[in-house]
Amino acid sequence: MKKQHITFNGSGLLLAFAGTVFLMSCNNLPVNFKKDKNKNAIARVYDKYLYSHDIKDLVPKDATPQDSSMIVKSFIDDWIKQNIVLHQAESNLLEEHKNVERQLQEYRNSLITFAYEQELVRQRLDTTVTEQEIEQYYNDNKQNFLLKSNIVKATFIKAAKKTPKIDKLKTWFNSSKEKDRQLLEEFCFQYAIDYSLNDNDWMQFDDLLKRVPIKTYDKEEFLRNNRNIETADSVNIYLIKITDFKTNESVSPLDFVKDNIKNLIINKRKLALIEQMQKSAFDQALKNNDFEIYK
Repeated sequence: MKKQHITFNGSGLLLAFAGTVFLMSCNNLPVNFKKDKNKNAIARVYDKYLYSHDIKDLVPKDATPQDSSMIVKSFIDDWIKQNIVLHQAESNLLEEHKNVERQLQEYRNSLITFAYEQELVRQRLDTTVTEQEIEQYYNDNKQNFLLKSNIVKATFIKAAKKTPKIDKLKTWFNSSKEKDRQLLEEFCFQYAIDYSLNDNDWMQFDDLLKRVPIKTYDKEEFLRNNRNIETADSVNIYLIKITDFKTNESVSPLDFVKDNIKNLIINKRKLALIEQMQKSAFDQALKNNDFEIYK
């Protein structure tokens, strides 16, 4: 439980309260400790004791007596359970399994080093990536950008068969006239159940298939032989126009992987910055004789 730090008016009040709550709510728990040695203890598990000062900052200042009782009881119950399990583990594990000091030190060292590296990156990393850098990286590493699935550029509309002006939808959808395009956009905005009129961006073909009921057992063959598709179910019609596609295992288009390339370039700079910091720190320590290797 997260501690909430507050100030109490007098330690005696808290001690009396904690003792009362414990006696009322934990009658079945082992509280058989020596009063002369552990007079401030409010709970015991084997040879470990929980004292009133351990919970002095536990209860919020504005908590009601009922809430305070519940908070203290919950904390004591958790403390007892944790220490019972800990005792069980310590009693049954081999000594080499209980020696965690080295692991804790390594973990602490890793956390401190990581925090320092993150602050270094925050202050010094250049995150500006130009279009030229992205294109150069793409051209130099095309073999790393093979598609794992089919992608398409496509527009589609899903509309109910009883929608107003549905008889004109197909004409507008297949027209290249600006006026028809405007009428199509107005129709979609008012009546379409689902639609996308943006054929400038690539999308996964599987994502399109989730939105329109195209049935095919050979997706690559379907893409090679279909551009304009019209289909329907019992209540809706679907119009699909595929303007471009790339099949699985072909090289990804640049604009499909542009964001990924930008992240790769920035990450490469990040690793180089950290490596340079490590080398600089080592060179400085070597120059100052700050370390030695004893034979």
